[in-house]
Amino acid sequence: MTTFAVILPAAGQSSRFSSRKSELAEFDSPLLRKKQFAMMGSAAVWVHAARKFLDRKDVIQIIIAIADEDRTEFERKFRSNLVIDGIEVVSGGAQRADSIRNAMAKVKKEADFVCVHDAARPCVSAELVDKVFAKAVQTGAAMLACPVTDTLKRVDSKTGVITETVSRSGLWGAQTPQVFRRDWLEEAYKLPDASSATDDCMLIERLGHKVSVVESSRINIKITTREDLQIAAQLLTLNKKKSPLDFF
Repeated sequence: MTTFAVILPAAGQSSRFSSRKSELAEFDSPLLRKKQFAMMGSAAVWVHAARKFLDRKDVIQIIIAIADEDRTEFERKFRSNLVIDGIEVVSGGAQRADSIRNAMAKVKKEADFVCVHDAARPCVSAELVDKVFAKAVQTGAAMLACPVTDTLKRVDSKTGVITETVSRSGLWGAQTPQVFRRDWLEEAYKLPDASSATDDCMLIERLGHKVSVVESSRINIKITTREDLQIAAQLLTLNKKKSPLDFF
């Protein structure tokens, strides 16, 4: 059986999630002011994301990368009553790529592939995970994405005036999971400019490998703002499943 390790980067500062003082007052702890740890229904956002992989027989390891400043409160909130089997915690870095590199150092050699999935993307379906895993096994590297449907405008940042209408032909919006052969991703994170990458596919492309795209769903939303959190909560109610982590 082909095996997978899953990395959940969760060390971001979430500056756009709670930028107003009135919103900050709603949270009972600094940890919950970050989108990946905010409560969404009965579970934290990252738990909703992690549970998509917990019961898979082909997933042999789950790693979450968090900021060192969050470690104490994370352990208190999410480990005090239950040690979550199979989820390891590593220190995140200043950049997303640094977090992935730190997690890669802990990936088991028995893992054939590494899956990177945003901790702030809680609504991915089991069916989409199945599809992107299968495509990665077939081709070596695969990601979820959606074709761009909006008309795209380039806007002058100083004047706020449209300078160009950009063709959307062939453009896709990248999502996660992004799944790669373990040896390819290990090699990618040895590149000198790895920290400049905004996603892992960029690094795999720099090595000269092709990345296959699996068409995703816009339900696979990434939480960036408080409004996104509300939307994601509604989406999850459409397909709610019980889990041992429901009480978080």
